[in-house]
Amino acid sequence: MKKLLMWLAVLWTFSVITACSGAATDSGAQTDEGKKIKVTSTTSQVGDIVNHVGGEYVEADSLMGPGTDPHLYQATQQDIGKLSEADLIFYNGLHLEGKMGEILEKMQDQKPVRAVSDAVPEEKLIKEGKDAYDPHIWFDAGLWQYAVDEVVEGLSEVDPEHADQYAANGDSYKNELAEVDEWAKEMLADIPEQSRVLVTAHDAFHYFGNAYDIEVKGLQGLSTDSEYGIKDVQNIVNLLVEREIKAVFVESSISERSINAVVEGAKEKGHDVVIGGELYSDAMGEEGTEEGTYIGMFKHNIRTIQQSLK
Repeated sequence: MKKLLMWLAVLWTFSVITACSGAATDSGAQTDEGKKIKVTSTTSQVGDIVNHVGGEYVEADSLMGPGTDPHLYQATQQDIGKLSEADLIFYNGLHLEGKMGEILEKMQDQKPVRAVSDAVPEEKLIKEGKDAYDPHIWFDAGLWQYAVDEVVEGLSEVDPEHADQYAANGDSYKNELAEVDEWAKEMLADIPEQSRVLVTAHDAFHYFGNAYDIEVKGLQGLSTDSEYGIKDVQNIVNLLVEREIKAVFVESSISERSINAVVEGAKEKGHDVVIGGELYSDAMGEEGTEEGTYIGMFKHNIRTIQQSLK
């Protein structure tokens, strides 16, 4: 009952704010000459693209900071205010922001709301079940370039005056992503075949595994909202023992408890496994640090995996 009352309060606040904000025109956001476009993104990964593409013409803000799990994230009244004040909203899509779906849907009646995953060709998405796809597309630096195209298109529609600059910024950033993609392939090539197994708390790294030829195993499903049991732990433990895998990894946005259970289980079978390091999965690092950027976060993950498994 308490959760229901909280949710009703959030929806009421949303309705008041959107009613006061006024309806947007069919052509999208209208801004005064020289005024920056206000863009709100759900995740920091998406917000990072907005910063690169928008540059000096955009005032960018992201709702989900370091250590935040987007699968479980629930919008606050402050978040709804930011969404309502924005000229344009970007989100990941593919149900990554599962608990924000209704709010994002309502916002579409007021202003442009775009999922960056819409730009990824369907055949490049990893299908999970009948009508679901893996949402963790940013773990493939090559695939993430499609998301840049979506941001360029969205900003250009809202602010056509600077469309050429957005396109140029997008091309420049995609070149950086292509370089990082090639660098990652070279770095991970040093890992022996038998050790090319990445064990984490949940199945966030399958795009990564496909792109860089790494077998990926997670205790939980695509969403951290799913449960894991003793059998799941035992299956991972057996894999570690059989393949003589020496390291597993924790994630910045998820509790270490599940991975610690795997380490202890392997130890009981006479196989020592260490925590190879912390990977950034569903969230980036602190703002102002290298890991607080997409490329910095990505490089951190590659170095951590390579050093622990080679």
